[in-house]
Amino acid sequence: MGSIGASLAKESSSAAGVEMSSPELSAHAKARRPDAKWAILAAVMLGSIMGPLDGSIVNTVLPSITEYFRTDISIAQWVPTIYLLTISCLILLYGRLGDMIGYRRVYLSGLAAFTLTSVLCGASQSIWMLIAFRALQGLAAGMMMSVGYAIVTAAFPPQERGKALGIYAISIAVGLGLGPTLGGLIAQHSWRYVFFINVPVGITAVFWGYRIIPQGVRKAGQRLDVWGAATAFLFLTSLLLYANRGEDWGWSAPASIVLLAAALVSGILFIWIERRAAQPMLNLSLFANRVFAFANLSALLNFMATYAVVFLTPFYLRIVLHYDILKIGLVMAASPVATLFVAPLSGAISDRIGSRPLAFCGMCLSAAGLLLLSRLQAGSDALDVAWRLAIAGMGAGLFQSPNNSAVMGSVPIVHLGIASGILAAMRNVGMVLGIAVAGAVLYNCAPITHSMQPGAFEEAEVQEFLCGLRWAYITGACIAGAAAVTSLVAGGRRPPLAAARPDAGPQPKDSARKPH
Repeated sequence: MGSIGASLAKESSSAAGVEMSSPELSAHAKARRPDAKWAILAAVMLGSIMGPLDGSIVNTVLPSITEYFRTDISIAQWVPTIYLLTISCLILLYGRLGDMIGYRRVYLSGLAAFTLTSVLCGASQSIWMLIAFRALQGLAAGMMMSVGYAIVTAAFPPQERGKALGIYAISIAVGLGLGPTLGGLIAQHSWRYVFFINVPVGITAVFWGYRIIPQGVRKAGQRLDVWGAATAFLFLTSLLLYANRGEDWGWSAPASIVLLAAALVSGILFIWIERRAAQPMLNLSLFANRVFAFANLSALLNFMATYAVVFLTPFYLRIVLHYDILKIGLVMAASPVATLFVAPLSGAISDRIGSRPLAFCGMCLSAAGLLLLSRLQAGSDALDVAWRLAIAGMGAGLFQSPNNSAVMGSVPIVHLGIASGILAAMRNVGMVLGIAVAGAVLYNCAPITHSMQPGAFEEAEVQEFLCGLRWAYITGACIAGAAAVTSLVAGGRRPPLAAARPDAGPQPKDSARKPH
């Protein structure tokens, strides 16, 4: 019977177009143990917390960095901006590489590079050196983010996928929640610790991941779509740079128009290339799947709404309530903490009833939270802000786990990497677009906000700011409402009790669930 089992295992790997050696079969068998999947999840979570943490913490210490290097805020602003750009611009390529050479290789390479670049960032001797190392750090973070969903999805059967992705969401929520508070504490000492704090966590995560995450295999006959990767890079870079800097440069300024034109041309070229490529970087036929297409659109809109809150609320706390950095961080933690508690429960429930009702209700709750935030007044206090943020955070937690499960459950096994990359791209692009839209509404309705001098506003100016803030929150609520509608269109049925997917072809159960 043992020889028959080994023979079947070899045949199943051969059916997937992969030759597996004895050590790889051993690692695969180990990964299929009931307890192994939870260890894999924990290992990925430990590394995945650092990307969101680093993205949220640096904004808090940006004034300290500006003062230390005696530079202008317009130059220092590139420290968070370049990180966000480089995370996003290659994330689809990394997802495709995960499908080609294995998710483990991509994830651990990114994790190790992120740890190394954290040291380099912390040791920077000039603002331009810091910006350059932040660009490299963003490239490394993109590698981690692109395949995290794929590793978790591959390790769990469909009937536990929602619960697993809900627990995985804790790492992102903790990173976002700890960032402002931790940044406020670190700002009292040295900004360099913002980067050095990643080093012990990163080293631990690399060694643990190396031991726990099963070894993947390089798929034979796979080729990288270089032209598709190049046009995707140009499209995402141009689009995100336009969205991020358009307000400062002017939306119709020559530089902004050039970026917008570059994004449009490269986007059209990308689609043209992918339709004709024998092995496209992004298989466009995935978007013919209604669940995949609309659930990804819902994810984009969700993060736009969420980051409208993340962008706008600190302005209110600083300009109107005159809170210091630490207190702002503590108040802002209400939203991710609420997400942290709701996301695992929502994911587990979605395994039983499907994603549609939870995703719809989650975005309706987020919209309600944004509408409530729009009612903040000059006399409101920390508690008034915190409970409204908690409602918005609960809505995000209720939505994200079921929606992520719907996306990852709607694609064939062979496309888990690129699906994970697309989902991560929706998150990052949504963050940038949400800030851009909320900022455009705020600045146009309340031009006084451009002065950015907390404590110097007169009563009339505060009221002007509150008016702009109100309309920006209402815009975010409309975006959340649109996400609720697209969640209904996306659907998402209850996962089957069998561990094999109906769209994965004739692959056996073990082959279909092989973590790379």
